[in-house]
Amino acid sequence: MSDKDSARPDAASLREVAAGVHAWIQPDGSWWVNNAGAVLGEDGVVLVDTCATARRTTRFLAAVAAASGDAPIRLAVNTHLHGDHTYGNALLPESTVLVAHERTRAGLLADFILAATPPIWSPLPDWGVTAVRPPTVTLRDELTLHTGQRRIELRHPGHPAHTEGDVVAWLPAERVLFSGDLLFHGVTPLLLMGSVAGAIASLDWLARFAPATVVPGHGPLIDGDALPAVLDAHRRYYGLVRATALAGLAAGRTPLEAALDCELGEFAGLPDRERIVLNLHRAYAEERGEEPDLLAAFADAVALNGGPMRCVA
Repeated sequence: MSDKDSARPDAASLREVAAGVHAWIQPDGSWWVNNAGAVLGEDGVVLVDTCATARRTTRFLAAVAAASGDAPIRLAVNTHLHGDHTYGNALLPESTVLVAHERTRAGLLADFILAATPPIWSPLPDWGVTAVRPPTVTLRDELTLHTGQRRIELRHPGHPAHTEGDVVAWLPAERVLFSGDLLFHGVTPLLLMGSVAGAIASLDWLARFAPATVVPGHGPLIDGDALPAVLDAHRRYYGLVRATALAGLAAGRTPLEAALDCELGEFAGLPDRERIVLNLHRAYAEERGEEPDLLAAFADAVALNGGPMRCVA
Protein backbone atom coordinates (compact mmCIF):
# COMPACT_ATOMS: atom_id res chain seq x y z
CA MET A 1 0.00 0.00 0.00
CA SER A 2 1.39 3.43 -0.95
CA ASP A 3 1.79 6.28 1.53
CA LYS A 4 -1.11 8.05 -0.17
CA ASP A 5 -3.37 5.01 0.19
CA SER A 6 -2.48 4.60 3.86
CA ALA A 7 -3.60 8.18 4.52
CA ARG A 8 -6.92 8.02 2.66
CA PRO A 9 -10.09 8.79 4.68
CA ASP A 10 -11.21 5.15 4.87
CA ALA A 11 -7.94 4.24 6.63
CA ALA A 12 -9.22 6.01 9.76
CA SER A 13 -10.58 3.94 12.62
CA LEU A 14 -12.49 4.38 15.87
CA ARG A 15 -10.64 2.64 18.69
CA GLU A 16 -11.98 2.04 22.19
CA VAL A 17 -9.18 3.09 24.55
CA ALA A 18 -11.24 2.64 27.73
CA ALA A 19 -14.81 1.47 28.30
CA GLY A 20 -16.97 3.89 26.32
CA VAL A 21 -14.02 6.17 25.44
CA HIS A 22 -13.05 6.17 21.78
CA ALA A 23 -10.22 7.67 19.75
CA TRP A 24 -10.64 8.49 16.05
CA ILE A 25 -7.18 7.89 14.58
CA GLN A 26 -6.49 9.16 11.06
CA PRO A 27 -3.25 8.12 9.37
CA ASP A 28 -0.83 9.59 8.50
CA GLY A 29 -1.40 12.63 10.69
CA SER A 30 0.12 15.09 8.21
CA TRP A 31 -1.32 18.45 7.11
CA TRP A 32 -5.07 18.65 7.84
CA VAL A 33 -5.31 14.99 8.97
CA ASN A 34 -6.00 14.97 12.71
CA ASN A 35 -7.20 12.73 15.50
CA ALA A 36 -10.44 13.23 17.42
CA GLY A 37 -12.47 11.37 20.04
CA ALA A 38 -15.81 10.50 21.54
CA VAL A 39 -16.82 9.88 25.15
CA LEU A 40 -20.05 7.92 25.61
CA GLY A 41 -22.28 8.47 28.64
CA GLU A 42 -25.76 7.50 29.74
CA ASP A 43 -27.23 10.76 28.49
CA GLY A 44 -25.30 11.17 25.24
CA VAL A 45 -21.94 11.72 23.61
CA VAL A 46 -19.19 14.29 24.12
CA LEU A 47 -16.90 14.73 21.12
CA VAL A 48 -13.31 15.89 21.34
CA ASP A 49 -12.68 17.78 18.07
CA THR A 50 -14.08 17.21 14.60
CA CYS A 51 -12.12 16.92 11.32
CA ALA A 52 -11.01 19.21 8.51
CA THR A 53 -13.37 18.18 5.73
CA ALA A 54 -16.99 17.12 5.41
CA ARG A 55 -15.89 13.76 4.00
CA ARG A 56 -13.63 12.98 6.95
CA THR A 57 -16.02 14.36 9.57
CA THR A 58 -18.96 12.40 8.12
CA ARG A 59 -16.98 9.17 8.46
CA PHE A 60 -16.08 10.06 12.05
CA LEU A 61 -19.68 10.85 13.00
CA ALA A 62 -20.95 7.64 11.37
CA ALA A 63 -18.44 5.58 13.39
CA VAL A 64 -19.47 7.35 16.60
CA ALA A 65 -23.15 6.75 15.83
CA ALA A 66 -22.49 3.04 15.32
CA ALA A 67 -20.51 2.76 18.57
CA SER A 68 -23.03 4.72 20.63
CA GLY A 69 -26.25 3.28 19.20
CA ASP A 70 -26.95 6.64 17.57
CA ALA A 71 -26.93 8.48 20.90
CA PRO A 72 -27.26 12.28 20.68
CA ILE A 73 -24.10 14.38 20.58
CA ARG A 74 -24.67 16.70 23.53
CA LEU A 75 -21.34 18.51 23.62
CA ALA A 76 -18.28 18.92 21.40
CA VAL A 77 -14.93 20.23 22.58
CA ASN A 78 -12.41 21.96 20.30
CA THR A 79 -8.87 21.57 21.61
CA HIS A 80 -7.70 24.62 19.62
CA LEU A 81 -8.62 26.80 16.65
CA HIS A 82 -7.02 25.07 13.67
CA GLY A 83 -9.42 23.94 10.98
CA ASP A 84 -8.36 20.30 10.98
CA HIS A 85 -9.90 20.09 14.46
CA THR A 86 -12.81 22.50 13.97
CA TYR A 87 -14.18 22.87 10.44
CA GLY A 88 -16.28 19.74 10.90
CA ASN A 89 -18.20 21.58 13.64
CA ALA A 90 -20.53 22.75 10.89
CA LEU A 91 -21.82 19.19 10.42
CA LEU A 92 -22.88 18.72 14.03
CA PRO A 93 -26.55 18.94 15.05
CA GLU A 94 -27.75 22.43 15.90
CA SER A 95 -28.49 21.20 19.42
CA THR A 96 -24.84 20.30 20.05
CA VAL A 97 -23.12 22.77 22.37
CA LEU A 98 -19.55 23.61 21.32
CA VAL A 99 -16.96 24.30 24.00
CA ALA A 100 -13.41 25.70 23.71
CA HIS A 101 -10.95 28.19 25.13
CA GLU A 102 -11.93 31.83 24.67
CA ARG A 103 -8.89 32.40 22.41
CA THR A 104 -10.05 29.52 20.21
CA ARG A 105 -13.43 31.18 19.73
CA ALA A 106 -11.74 34.49 18.86
CA GLY A 107 -9.44 32.76 16.39
CA LEU A 108 -12.26 30.92 14.65
CA LEU A 109 -14.27 34.12 14.30
CA ALA A 110 -11.25 35.60 12.49
CA ASP A 111 -10.55 32.50 10.35
CA PHE A 112 -9.96 33.19 6.65
CA ILE A 113 -8.50 29.90 5.39
CA LEU A 114 -11.84 28.14 4.89
CA ALA A 115 -13.25 30.89 2.68
CA ALA A 116 -10.02 31.79 0.85
CA THR A 117 -7.56 28.90 1.08
CA PRO A 118 -4.12 30.04 -0.07
CA PRO A 119 -2.46 27.79 -2.69
CA ILE A 120 0.22 26.52 -0.33
CA TRP A 121 -0.96 22.89 -0.16
CA SER A 122 -1.35 20.42 -3.00
CA PRO A 123 -3.97 19.39 -3.61
CA LEU A 124 -6.02 21.96 -1.74
CA PRO A 125 -8.42 20.34 0.73
CA ASP A 126 -11.94 19.75 -0.55
CA TRP A 127 -13.55 21.20 2.54
CA GLY A 128 -17.21 20.47 1.80
CA VAL A 129 -17.92 23.08 4.48
CA THR A 130 -18.88 26.66 3.70
CA ALA A 131 -18.81 28.42 7.07
CA VAL A 132 -16.91 28.21 10.33
CA ARG A 133 -19.01 27.28 13.37
CA PRO A 134 -17.35 28.70 16.51
CA PRO A 135 -17.87 27.47 20.07
CA THR A 136 -20.61 29.13 22.11
CA VAL A 137 -19.28 28.16 25.56
CA THR A 138 -15.74 29.23 26.44
CA LEU A 139 -13.28 28.76 29.26
CA ARG A 140 -10.15 30.56 30.35
CA ASP A 141 -8.42 28.10 32.69
CA GLU A 142 -10.52 24.98 33.21
CA LEU A 143 -14.02 23.59 32.97
CA THR A 144 -15.53 20.23 33.91
CA LEU A 145 -18.07 18.47 31.69
CA HIS A 146 -20.25 15.52 32.66
CA THR A 147 -22.01 12.92 30.56
CA GLY A 148 -23.85 10.61 32.88
CA GLN A 149 -21.33 9.55 35.54
CA ARG A 150 -18.33 10.39 33.38
CA ARG A 151 -16.19 13.38 34.27
CA ILE A 152 -14.22 15.21 31.56
CA GLU A 153 -11.86 17.93 32.73
CA LEU A 154 -10.88 20.59 30.20
CA ARG A 155 -7.65 22.33 31.12
CA HIS A 156 -5.50 25.06 29.60
CA PRO A 157 -1.75 24.90 30.33
CA GLY A 158 -1.72 28.53 31.42
CA HIS A 159 0.35 29.86 28.52
CA PRO A 160 0.60 29.65 24.71
CA ALA A 161 2.10 26.44 23.35
CA HIS A 162 0.77 25.09 20.04
CA THR A 163 -1.66 28.03 20.03
CA GLU A 164 -2.83 30.56 22.59
CA GLY A 165 -5.97 28.56 23.34
CA ASP A 166 -4.87 24.95 23.72
CA VAL A 167 -7.12 22.75 25.84
CA VAL A 168 -6.65 19.11 26.82
CA ALA A 169 -9.53 16.80 27.73
CA TRP A 170 -8.68 14.64 30.74
CA LEU A 171 -10.75 11.71 31.98
CA PRO A 172 -9.36 11.09 35.48
CA ALA A 173 -11.30 7.89 36.18
CA GLU A 174 -10.22 6.27 32.91
CA ARG A 175 -6.80 8.00 32.85
CA VAL A 176 -7.24 8.96 29.21
CA LEU A 177 -5.77 12.25 27.98
CA PHE A 178 -6.77 13.91 24.72
CA SER A 179 -3.79 16.21 24.24
CA GLY A 180 -4.83 18.05 21.10
CA ASP A 181 -1.83 19.41 19.23
CA LEU A 182 0.31 19.76 22.31
CA LEU A 183 1.58 16.40 21.05
CA PHE A 184 2.41 15.30 17.50
CA HIS A 185 3.38 11.62 17.63
CA GLY A 186 5.66 10.71 14.75
CA VAL A 187 4.77 13.94 12.94
CA THR A 188 6.67 17.24 12.89
CA PRO A 189 5.27 19.60 15.57
CA LEU A 190 3.97 23.05 14.64
CA LEU A 191 4.49 26.15 16.81
CA LEU A 192 3.89 29.06 14.43
CA MET A 193 0.79 30.33 16.28
CA GLY A 194 1.99 29.42 19.76
CA SER A 195 5.27 29.62 21.64
CA VAL A 196 8.53 27.67 21.68
CA ALA A 197 9.06 28.37 25.37
CA GLY A 198 5.43 27.53 26.11
CA ALA A 199 5.57 24.28 24.16
CA ILE A 200 8.62 23.22 26.15
CA ALA A 201 6.92 24.12 29.43
CA SER A 202 3.80 22.17 28.41
CA LEU A 203 5.76 18.91 28.30
CA ASP A 204 6.25 18.71 32.07
CA TRP A 205 2.64 19.81 32.53
CA LEU A 206 1.43 16.93 30.34
CA ALA A 207 3.63 14.43 32.19
CA ARG A 208 1.97 15.30 35.50
CA PHE A 209 -1.33 13.80 34.33
CA ALA A 210 0.34 10.35 34.37
CA PRO A 211 -2.17 9.00 31.83
CA ALA A 212 -2.63 5.36 30.89
CA THR A 213 -3.38 6.38 27.29
CA VAL A 214 -2.80 9.57 25.33
CA VAL A 215 -4.68 10.49 22.17
CA PRO A 216 -2.35 12.95 20.43
CA GLY A 217 -3.59 15.58 18.02
CA HIS A 218 -1.77 13.77 15.21
CA GLY A 219 -0.19 10.34 14.92
CA PRO A 220 -0.63 6.97 16.65
CA LEU A 221 -1.97 6.44 20.15
CA ILE A 222 0.56 6.74 22.98
CA ASP A 223 0.68 4.21 25.80
CA GLY A 224 1.34 5.78 29.17
CA ASP A 225 4.58 3.84 29.58
CA ALA A 226 5.83 5.29 26.27
CA LEU A 227 4.86 8.87 27.07
CA PRO A 228 8.20 9.90 28.64
CA ALA A 229 10.04 8.96 25.46
CA VAL A 230 7.52 10.86 23.32
CA LEU A 231 7.88 13.93 25.53
CA ASP A 232 11.67 13.68 25.34
CA ALA A 233 11.51 13.57 21.54
CA HIS A 234 9.41 16.74 21.54
CA ARG A 235 11.88 18.35 23.93
CA ARG A 236 14.78 17.54 21.61
CA TYR A 237 12.94 18.91 18.58
CA TYR A 238 12.03 22.14 20.36
CA GLY A 239 15.64 22.42 21.52
CA LEU A 240 16.77 22.09 17.91
CA VAL A 241 14.37 24.86 16.87
CA ARG A 242 15.56 27.17 19.62
CA ALA A 243 19.27 26.50 19.04
CA THR A 244 18.90 26.99 15.27
CA ALA A 245 17.01 30.25 15.80
CA LEU A 246 19.59 31.65 18.23
CA ALA A 247 22.45 30.77 15.88
CA GLY A 248 20.59 32.22 12.91
CA LEU A 249 19.85 35.47 14.70
CA ALA A 250 23.45 35.80 15.81
CA ALA A 251 24.65 35.27 12.23
CA GLY A 252 22.09 37.65 10.73
CA ARG A 253 20.37 34.90 8.78
CA THR A 254 16.71 34.86 7.86
CA PRO A 255 14.53 31.99 9.11
CA LEU A 256 14.61 30.45 5.62
CA GLU A 257 18.40 30.67 5.44
CA ALA A 258 18.67 29.08 8.88
CA ALA A 259 16.23 26.33 7.86
CA LEU A 260 18.17 25.55 4.69
CA ASP A 261 21.29 24.93 6.78
CA CYS A 262 19.50 23.05 9.58
CA GLU A 263 20.36 19.37 9.97
CA LEU A 264 17.13 17.77 11.16
CA GLY A 265 18.87 14.55 12.17
CA GLU A 266 16.44 12.14 13.85
CA PHE A 267 13.50 14.31 12.73
CA ALA A 268 14.36 14.34 9.01
CA GLY A 269 12.04 11.44 8.22
CA LEU A 270 8.94 12.85 9.89
CA PRO A 271 5.99 14.03 7.79
CA ASP A 272 5.82 17.80 7.22
CA ARG A 273 9.52 18.40 7.80
CA GLU A 274 9.18 21.82 6.12
CA ARG A 275 7.56 23.03 9.34
CA ILE A 276 11.06 23.74 10.62
CA VAL A 277 10.94 27.14 8.91
CA LEU A 278 7.47 27.90 10.32
CA ASN A 279 8.76 27.08 13.77
CA LEU A 280 11.85 29.21 13.21
CA HIS A 281 9.65 32.18 12.28
CA ARG A 282 7.96 31.76 15.68
CA ALA A 283 11.30 31.36 17.49
CA TYR A 284 12.80 34.42 15.80
CA ALA A 285 9.74 36.52 16.64
CA GLU A 286 9.71 35.25 20.21
CA GLU A 287 13.34 36.26 20.74
CA ARG A 288 12.55 39.71 19.34
CA GLY A 289 9.37 40.16 21.37
CA GLU A 290 7.28 40.31 18.20
CA GLU A 291 4.61 38.33 16.41
CA PRO A 292 5.61 36.44 13.24
CA ASP A 293 4.34 37.36 9.79
CA LEU A 294 2.22 34.28 9.04
CA LEU A 295 2.04 34.83 5.29
CA ALA A 296 5.81 35.30 5.03
CA ALA A 297 6.33 32.17 7.12
CA PHE A 298 4.14 30.04 4.86
CA ALA A 299 5.80 31.49 1.75
CA ASP A 300 9.13 30.33 3.19
CA ALA A 301 7.69 26.87 3.92
CA VAL A 302 6.64 26.53 0.27
CA ALA A 303 10.10 27.71 -0.82
CA LEU A 304 11.82 25.23 1.51
CA ASN A 305 9.55 22.44 0.26
CA GLY A 306 10.23 23.29 -3.36
CA GLY A 307 6.53 23.86 -4.04
CA PRO A 308 3.15 23.53 -2.32
CA MET A 309 3.12 21.28 0.72
CA ARG A 310 1.77 17.73 0.57
CA CYS A 311 -1.87 17.39 1.55
CA VAL A 312 -4.02 14.24 1.62
CA ALA A 313 -7.06 15.70 3.38
